[in-house]
Amino acid sequence: MPRTPARKTKKAAPSHPPYADMVKAAIVALKDRTGSSAVAIAKYLDGNYKLPDTYKKSLSLTLKKLVESGKLVKVKASYKLGSLKTEPKKKVVKKKPAAKKKTTAAKKKTAPKKKVAKKPKKPAAKKPKKAAPKKKTAAKKKIVKRKK
Repeated sequence: MPRTPARKTKKAAPSHPPYADMVKAAIVALKDRTGSSAVAIAKYLDGNYKLPDTYKKSLSLTLKKLVESGKLVKVKASYKLGSLKTEPKKKVVKKKPAAKKKTTAAKKKTAPKKKVAKKPKKPAAKKPKKAAPKKKTAAKKKIVKRKK
């Protein structure tokens, strides 16, 4: 009887989004000014997504990869959004056409500005150095002989 190759079973698709998306959502939702710690991100993911028991290992690997790629910025023990951050759309400012200048009739004469003479800075007065205090020499003890 010929051997048939073993059939590969397909894994069921996970019921959660990719870890990178979940990490981004966690950091945005936590709104920490200094960044979110790995523990805080893990708690957020545990509470909001149905994850396998080994999600913490996958999370730490994902955080490392995101930091290496520059999508996250690691500050001390916290993570901030790097290039994952959605950049706000820049407002387009339309420039007004420059008005034509009238050369002779419209010139206003302005009084020349008076220059204020700056006072030269005086160098800080040097304080004389105080003589180092003299060390007190130990007073010699006088030996007093008692009479018996």
